[in-house]
Parts: sequence; C-alpha cells; structure tokens
Amino acid sequence: MQIFVNLISRAFFMSTPLILGALGEVLAERTGMMVTAVEGIFLIGAWGGFIGAYLSGNMLVGFLAAMTCGLLVAMLYGLTTIYMHQHQIVMGTAIAILVTGFCTFFYRVIFGVQTVPLKVSPLPVIKIPLLSKIPIIGQILFSQNIITYLTYILVPIVFFVIYKTSLGLSMRSCGENPEAADAAGINVTKTRFLAVAVAGCMGGVAGAYYSLCNVGMYNAEIIGGRGWIAFGICFLGNWNPVGALTFGIIFGISDALGTYVRALGNASIPSELFSALPYILVIVLTVCRKQFNVPAKLGANYIKED
Repeated sequence: MQIFVNLISRAFFMSTPLILGALGEVLAERTGMMVTAVEGIFLIGAWGGFIGAYLSGNMLVGFLAAMTCGLLVAMLYGLTTIYMHQHQIVMGTAIAILVTGFCTFFYRVIFGVQTVPLKVSPLPVIKIPLLSKIPIIGQILFSQNIITYLTYILVPIVFFVIYKTSLGLSMRSCGENPEAADAAGINVTKTRFLAVAVAGCMGGVAGAYYSLCNVGMYNAEIIGGRGWIAFGICFLGNWNPVGALTFGIIFGISDALGTYVRALGNASIPSELFSALPYILVIVLTVCRKQFNVPAKLGANYIKED
C-alpha cells in the first residue's frame, strides 16, 4: 500500500509542471494562438530559474527569473506571429531551437564548463496542518510543495475566467471568429498577445519546476520534450482546464511509474521503455481520440482589414 501511495504522490508532483504549462496553452489557444515555442519556454524557464536561484540563493528570485524569461520568449513569439503575421508553427519551432542554443551558450558563459554539476536545494515540501495527517490522501494531496498547491488552485480560476467572465468570452471569440470579435469592439491583437504573454509566464515557471523542485540542477536535456507533452495535454483535454488537469495527472502517473521502475534497476525491463512511456501515451491517446473541439481559428493569423 505504501508503494502505491508513494507512486500516486509522486504522480501529483510530476503532473504539476505539465498541468501548469497546459493551462497556459489553453489560455493562448482559446484566442487562436498555437504557442509552438512551448518547449523553448519550458527550457529557458528551467535555465533562468536555476541561474536566478543559484546566484541569489533565493527560490523566489529563481521563479521570478523563470517567469521573466518565459515572458520574454513568449513576447518574441507574439511579436513575430501576431504583429508580423509570421507562420505560428514555423516561428514557434525556430524560437524553440534558438532558445536551446541560447541557454547552452550563456550557461557556459556564466559558469564555465563544470566537471561537477552545480546544484541548489530543491523547493521543500509543505505539509498542511491536520490535512496532511489524513491517511493516504494526506500524503498524496497535502504533502506537496507550494508550486503544486498553486497550480491546482489555478485550475478552477482559469476555468472561471474562460467560461464565466466577459474576458473569457472575448478570448474565445478571438479564437472562434476574430472578424466578428473585432467588429464587436474587441482588440483581437491585444487579446492574443496578452494571452500568449500569460502562457509564457506560466510555461517559464513550469520549466523552472524541473530545475528547482525536481532535481535541483540544470542541464540542456532537463526538459526532454515535456513542453511538447504539455502542448499535447491541451489538445487531449479539449482546450478545457478540467481536461488539462485530468490528462496532466494521467501523464504524471506515467512519468512517476517510469521513474519508479528505473529506480528498481530491473535489467529485464528496459529503462528506455519507461522513459518513452509519456511520449508513447501522447501518440496513443491522440490516435484513439474521436473528436476534438478545436477553436475554429487556431493557428490562423488575423490581419485586420483597413
């Protein structure tokens, strides 16, 4: 039983950055912006978060640095796609590749070539009084770090904003029919840019989660495609925060299971299989999904007629 509890607790821990990144994607894609720079945003968040925390000795500074880095990359993506009307997928992919080289180069500029990895102490677990003492549930839900708690609180907030506010209606209008939204007085360009900026901030924090909460260090392979998994979770969850939460937990279980099996060191089970499990799951679930409620103008640039 304790093994099961540990596994599920780890799954909630590992699901946090995926849910956070997917929530940012939901906000952006509801306005019609397919933020394909998400892998680069995750990576620069991990990079900026680690450097900020390591140099300052303060985790808050690290997460603020990660948020800022994610915001800057998202703004670059928004500038080229929203204001310069470049292809969203092409520009997002190009920016992600650019960020990979940027992080590798400037990490070496700042710290040099390290024979021993630099480390920071991972963000500590906060046990909520009384609730953490509840058998099974207490360890799973109420013995996590502050970023996990905030991420799960964000889910109903994002849901409320999208479906219960005029701002959410404006966002959805920009993704479904930007011409009609423009005619109704909604600034489509501004709405899309702000949504992308928020997604960048959330993606930056999600990336920093891996360097500051999971391993306490940074390397160029730390994200390992998980930004794309968050991107896929947005699709699988039908652009709905609840769907992002559901599939985020599923992928968290997959990730935790892979970590657990690799830790066992069972030579009869290839560790690479479990490392690839989350990515295999993306393919399988996408193929098996029968219907997607895709925003009508997702990925389509909007050029206002004079």
